[in-house]
Amino acid sequence: RLSGIERAVIPGFYGSKPDGSIKTFSRGGSDISGAIVARAVSAGVYENWTDVPGFLVADPRIVHDPMVIKKVTYRELRELSYMGATELHEDAIFPVFKANIPINIRNTNDPECPGTMIVPDMTDDEAGTITGIAGKKGFTVISVEKDKMNAELGFGRKVLTALEKNGVTFEHMPSGIDTLGIVLANSEIKDKQSQIIDDIYCLCQPDSLEVFTGLALIATVGRGMIRRVGVAARLFASLARGGVNIRMIDQGSSEINIIVGIEENDFEKAICAIYSEFCGKDDC
Repeated sequence: RLSGIERAVIPGFYGSKPDGSIKTFSRGGSDISGAIVARAVSAGVYENWTDVPGFLVADPRIVHDPMVIKKVTYRELRELSYMGATELHEDAIFPVFKANIPINIRNTNDPECPGTMIVPDMTDDEAGTITGIAGKKGFTVISVEKDKMNAELGFGRKVLTALEKNGVTFEHMPSGIDTLGIVLANSEIKDKQSQIIDDIYCLCQPDSLEVFTGLALIATVGRGMIRRVGVAARLFASLARGGVNIRMIDQGSSEINIIVGIEENDFEKAICAIYSEFCGKDDC
């Protein structure tokens, strides 16, 4: 219907469902609307005008005047959005991603600012060491221990069955030979924790099971991490210098992020330590 129309104004916060009823979107819904329209018209670029100068390397509520990310890939943005970066609704990525349409985050109050370009891919020469740092509080870890767990066929499936039975999804699952940790969002488990533990005991017969609360997760994200030696060493050393104890480490198979689990009380301190190490600025 937009074919041949030079300029169109389209409402962003509501639309019609298949049955014709009107649905109001949640916060950030206009980001998704814009992405859908951009794909529908095969746009050369999707400009998203907002009240920030672009995606920031770190949360400005923690780091004073953090650097703006000039260019970021869809994959990196997905990781940052999942961990709490809120400049763009995370579901707005998918319509334009499938059509290879870049997104430009621009500042309404500073139209001359180039903002952040979100692109399908970048060359290695363009990628910096890290792209951004993001994190969230409010996680619990259920640590399951059982001798010869690695040789027991279907052990992981049994643990996941206990979660599925209670309608709970997991965030991460770091493991060792005889141990398995399940990282769960507090909002997911709420009053289900006791039943989940009972079901794990019933299905898995572990030797021991411990629950650790008050965990925060921080993701350090960047394409440049893949081929640069010593990134993890710098990350862990910065946390050690900041007096932050690491409770969990998880590096995704994509190798574009390293996630650490720390005490919630150390969250802001950890973000500052990582930013200072990789951005060369102590702005906390």
